[in-house]
Amino acid sequence: MNDASELWRLPAVELARRYRDGTLSPPDALDACLARLDAVNPRLNAVIAQRDRSLLRAEAQGSAQRHERGQPLSALDGVPLTVKDNLLTADLPTTWGSLGGREHRSTQDELAVARARSAGALLIGKTNVPEFTLEGYTANRVFGVTRNPWDTALTPGGSSGGAVAAVAAGIAPLALGTDGGGSIRRPASHCGVVGLKPSIGALPREHTLPSLLLDFEVVGPMARTVADVALLYRVLHGPSPADRTAGALRVLYVPTLDGAPVDPEIAERCAQAAHRFSARGHTVREGTMPLDLGFMSTAWPQVGQIGLARLFEQHPAWREGASPKYRAMAEEGATIPATRLWGIFETVQKLRRDAANMFRDIDVLVTPAAAALPWPAEEAFPTRIDGHSVGPRGHAVFTGWVNAAGLPALALPVQPSSRGLPIGLQLIGAHDAEDLLLALGADYETMAPWSARWPSL
Repeated sequence: MNDASELWRLPAVELARRYRDGTLSPPDALDACLARLDAVNPRLNAVIAQRDRSLLRAEAQGSAQRHERGQPLSALDGVPLTVKDNLLTADLPTTWGSLGGREHRSTQDELAVARARSAGALLIGKTNVPEFTLEGYTANRVFGVTRNPWDTALTPGGSSGGAVAAVAAGIAPLALGTDGGGSIRRPASHCGVVGLKPSIGALPREHTLPSLLLDFEVVGPMARTVADVALLYRVLHGPSPADRTAGALRVLYVPTLDGAPVDPEIAERCAQAAHRFSARGHTVREGTMPLDLGFMSTAWPQVGQIGLARLFEQHPAWREGASPKYRAMAEEGATIPATRLWGIFETVQKLRRDAANMFRDIDVLVTPAAAALPWPAEEAFPTRIDGHSVGPRGHAVFTGWVNAAGLPALALPVQPSSRGLPIGLQLIGAHDAEDLLLALGADYETMAPWSARWPSL
């Protein structure tokens, strides 16, 4: 690709390769991404805060000089990146989508952000989130609604909606976000990109906003290809362990949980995709979820309510700026007894033990990444799926339990819907199986490539 105006289409691994061989410079790639941001962000509202461009260009020039000397800081050196607006950044505000956070400033980056900068990544801006990152769509009173590049009337999902919209539209090849209950995987599904939710502890948390979801929330990467996700993850995590995909894998495909409704096109496309792994010699069977997840329907909202109550108790300014909806959630959380929270914690520990035992009999668990196709951007959740009424988490049934169990999961694009809307498949592995999932995802990508699909913005 020689047209400078099209350089935003290049994946991160290709940028790194061309920086190494001297056929492309980081300032040129940065300028292409910034031009793309200017062209499409007004329609998407994905990036809500930008770094000073003179400083960015100086950083890109420094990266170019390191590449010329053959001394890049890492494979990320000179690659543009966005960061979600709930990850602390020393040079940009972290509003958390709340009016109470408009003046919030940090003197330090969150650890993953600091590692990305130390590796030479070019942080171009922050991406939009729902208030307190507690919704499955992306809108707030500070910055407004974020829209899906594939159809701007629809949502990109949430809470990493701004992050996936930016990647899908070509604003930057990489994004860093968080996943507390599917907040990377479901938006990735809605926007046709790849998203990795790592195991608990794989990317350590330090210098963070207060936790609202116990230890369920993790930092993870998003990109248009598995290779790009692997690149960002491995630079932030450290050297890659030896490949563990040798031999046939035991794959269990679970099409639904406890009979929850799933959009028929999602069900069809994901089943077809899951069974494609058999062409690579893996054993694929379809069945029901081997774990008891019944507690999630009541426990999940209570965890968020208790977390908000504690946040507002510690930080009254966040309460003052919060929407009435979230104040009501916090008031409800304040009435929940400590014995209930302790009971939830004990149930989560049992889930983690049961999940570890489950992976004695299988290697990979596969499900749809989301139960619903994207819905109108201004609405918090779809109220009906496949003709059935559903509640606020109806579209999210496949993801939250993975966070509670502390497991890694990878969302991959599969064949789109008949309208061309993205659909995602979720691969779930045992604790610390990120490399297995990335290798399996990369293999699927060779069978059913998707990176040439772009929204017609």
